[in-house]
Amino acid sequence: MENTNTSLSHIHESLGAKMIPFAGFNMPVQYTGVTLEHLNVREHVGVFDVSHMGEFIIRGEGAFELVQKITSNDVSKLVDGKVQYSCLPNGNGGIVDDLLVYRISANTYLLVVNASNIQKDWDWISTHNTSGAVMENISARTSLLAVQGPKATLAIQSLTDMNLSEMNYYTFQKGVFAGKENVLISTTGYTGAGGFEIYVKNEDVEDVWNAVMESGKSHHILPTGLAARDTLRLEMGFCLYGNDIDDSTSPIEAGLGWITKFTNDFVDSDRLKKQKENGVDRTLVGFELIDKGVPRQGYDVLNDRNETIGTVTSGTMSPSMKKAIGLAYIPKAMKTVGSEIFISVRKKRLKAKVVSLPFYKD
Repeated sequence: MENTNTSLSHIHESLGAKMIPFAGFNMPVQYTGVTLEHLNVREHVGVFDVSHMGEFIIRGEGAFELVQKITSNDVSKLVDGKVQYSCLPNGNGGIVDDLLVYRISANTYLLVVNASNIQKDWDWISTHNTSGAVMENISARTSLLAVQGPKATLAIQSLTDMNLSEMNYYTFQKGVFAGKENVLISTTGYTGAGGFEIYVKNEDVEDVWNAVMESGKSHHILPTGLAARDTLRLEMGFCLYGNDIDDSTSPIEAGLGWITKFTNDFVDSDRLKKQKENGVDRTLVGFELIDKGVPRQGYDVLNDRNETIGTVTSGTMSPSMKKAIGLAYIPKAMKTVGSEIFISVRKKRLKAKVVSLPFYKD
């Protein structure tokens, strides 16, 4: 099957980006190099094309009821202009997807979902839409840029009258940006470096990209690929769907109890409440390699008796800390910070220790 281009794929190619198929899209994995791009986001500012993400509008009288039923967080806590991180429990103790819920108004919500799950999520939400909510999938006509890094505000403030420096984490505004109307700007970054997400129509995104690159030039802005996005999120201990969470992992096991509220009934709330009260057998932890090597997804985690006790879900050599880090599911009894575990790397048994998250502390 042919991969879909974003509205900016031709620009990435002209910049010499290495393009890869990702979730059905033709995406830039890196431009000048993962480490350089990663460190530039930590120190200055980078811009990612993440237009592959999915966007659904849920509106109408039944909108609140539907979103409250399908998501694990408490949507009643949202006010206009606020965003919530949440997940879609699958009814069997696992996760359909993790997502962002934007409250546009009391009866209008924007759901932002992972690219690989757009159809799956749409079908899942549709089957639970018994309240008559109007659903609209705007993914194919919506582009998304993530401008990330400590210089992000300086880089793009000149392009809008919206006061970006006053925006708190997990909020959004709508307004004119780079001369384009009805642009949604939010602060829900996936890098731990601060910054903004810019939702714009496909036909406007090339102008917006060019304006962002120009206005950010004096602040060392660089186009940044998905590889650096992955190392940045891993340094923060943020979960990636398909790696650290999926249909077989519960939000309680994944350390997402904080987005699993039991103030109302939702899909799987009874099962997950029991897990929270009684505890779970395994839990997602962060670890750091003591011996030399790099952990990768799928590597076995061993105890001191050489027994397999878990699996690495994400792993890399941290560009910021120059340490090998990873996430893994292990027995709850071993989750204490400092616990010694071993990672099986190419038939070698490498010593590691459980550490607290995030790995990277600014």
